[in-house]
Amino acid sequence: MLFSRLTSCQSKHFVPKMNVTEMLMLGDDVHGFNFNEEQLVKYIDRGPYFDTTATKNVTSLVGKTGHLNCRIKNLGNKTVSWIRHRDLHLLTVSESTYTSDQRFTAIYNKQTGDWSLQIKYPQIRDSGVYECQISTTPPVGYTMIFSVVEPITTIPGGPELYIDLGSTVNLTCIVKHLPDPPLMVHWTHNNQEINYDSPRGGVSVITEKGDITTSYLLIQRAQISDSGKYSCLPSNANSKSVYVHILNGDHPAAVQRGNMFVGLSFNALILLMIIAHI
Repeated sequence: MLFSRLTSCQSKHFVPKMNVTEMLMLGDDVHGFNFNEEQLVKYIDRGPYFDTTATKNVTSLVGKTGHLNCRIKNLGNKTVSWIRHRDLHLLTVSESTYTSDQRFTAIYNKQTGDWSLQIKYPQIRDSGVYECQISTTPPVGYTMIFSVVEPITTIPGGPELYIDLGSTVNLTCIVKHLPDPPLMVHWTHNNQEINYDSPRGGVSVITEKGDITTSYLLIQRAQISDSGKYSCLPSNANSKSVYVHILNGDHPAAVQRGNMFVGLSFNALILLMIIAHI
C-alpha cells in the first residue's frame, strides 16, 4: 500500500528521481511509518537547490590549487555549470571543461553532492566572482568570491631606522601568504651576505617558520660601521630592505631604544638572552 502511494505521488508530480529511503525519511513517526504526503509533495516540487551553508568566500595563494565548492541538493537530471563573471565565460558543464585554459576543472563528489571548480596555479588575475549554475528553467545560480593573494615580506619600522650607538639592533622580517615556509631566510648588509661568525661578533639571526614566518636579525653593541642597507631575502618570496642609521649623540624622533624587543616572541627573547651572555 505504501509503495503504491509513493508511486502514485511520483507520477502525479513528475518526480525526476528519488529513492524510497529518502521519501520515508520525510515521515513524522519513524516507528509507525506515518507518511507525510504533504511534506513529500513540497520536497518534490522544490526541485534542485543550493546548500547555502557553504562558504561564499575562498582565498588561495598564488600558485597553490584552489577549490570552489558548490553543494547541490535534489539535482535530479539537471546539469551544473561554472561561469566566470568577469567575462561571462563558460568554464565547465558537468565534468567537461569548456575553456582552452586547462587550469580549470570540474570535480563531482557523489558522496557529498559537491560540484567543485578546481583552479590550478591560480594567479592574481583569477580573483573575482564565479557562479555555480543549475540548468533549470530559468537557470539558478550561486555566486562565490575567489581571492588570490601573493606572499608579502615586510620589515616593521622601515624604510629608515635610527639607532643609538652601542644599542642592540633588532630587525624583524615578516613573511605572509606563503604556500610553504621558506627553506631559508637570508640577510644582507649593503648587498653582502652577513657573516655571523665574523671577528666583529654579536650578530645573530633567529627564524621562526610557520603560516607566518618571522626572522629576527640581532646586532649587539651597534657600531657606526653597522649603518647601511639591510635586506631580508626569503627563499620563496620577495625581498624587503630597510636603511639603518647608527647615531652618535643625535636623537631623531624615530630612534630605536627601549622598545627594540617589541614583537619578539618568547622563544626569540630566550635565545637573545642566551646569546647576550655568551
